[in-house]
Amino acid sequence: MTGMVSSGMARGLAKSPRELVSVEGAVACVFLLAGGSVLSAYTKMPAFFAVAALLGVYLLFAVKVADQWEKAAVLRFGRYRGLRGPGLFFVIPVVEKISRYVDQRIRVTDVTAESALTRDTVPVNVVAIVFWVVWDAEKCILEVADFNDAVQRSAQTALLESIGRHQLAQMITEREMLGKELQSILDGKTNPWGITVQSVEIRDVHIPAALEDAMSRQAQAERERQARIVLGTAETEISAKFAEAAVVYQNNPIALHLRAMNMLYEAIKEKGAMVIVPSSAVETMGLGGMLATTSLGKNNNV
Repeated sequence: MTGMVSSGMARGLAKSPRELVSVEGAVACVFLLAGGSVLSAYTKMPAFFAVAALLGVYLLFAVKVADQWEKAAVLRFGRYRGLRGPGLFFVIPVVEKISRYVDQRIRVTDVTAESALTRDTVPVNVVAIVFWVVWDAEKCILEVADFNDAVQRSAQTALLESIGRHQLAQMITEREMLGKELQSILDGKTNPWGITVQSVEIRDVHIPAALEDAMSRQAQAERERQARIVLGTAETEISAKFAEAAVVYQNNPIALHLRAMNMLYEAIKEKGAMVIVPSSAVETMGLGGMLATTSLGKNNNV
């Protein structure tokens, strides 16, 4: 734990070469040294080079430039004197120093939670993306040693807490709701630092392969159960209709004969079809006379 804190403080206090010496200051220093040396050689007076060298060294550490999206805090003998930037500004070497430049554009931070347990004790690996922006550079510089590391660690902790409060089904199907909840939690933590978390998106939720296979089989069994229910409902409706038809045919034998004749006609109208009908059925429905009439009609047409 001590090593982690020490490394975080080291990152927060470390200065980049750009913050110590600007390119513009270095260019001004080179030009002054070159001009002083030429003037000293021309006039045979070394004092010109000495003055140019002192002024060049002063500009080397005094000239600072912040980009359009950047700001920096100026400290005079350790006390905060205000923000500078964007653009060109000057500091007094030795007396004043500047903090790290603060980028005020929208930033993206990847957050992962590996083998985190959901509310129903299922291990999952979750990958989330946090979109955040520094809205108050003064608070961001003075309140937090390393705000980048603070945002990332806070997001990871909030993600683990949120996973523990939700079941696996919610993690998979309600990602937008989970992202809004994380955004609200993180925004409450980072607002005192001058940082706003604009949104959190759950990019992926990984579950163990064995559990994924079991869930697939469960979904397949559920679909099969639904199919059987639909089929059973259809059979029930058909049987009810058959029962109604049976009552009608029982009270009207002629209708039953007509239905039987229609079914027989549908069976023999296809070419090459052969239907075997019991003689009792032929006598009952009077099919002999009907078939003879049909034959005579075909012969007359021929």
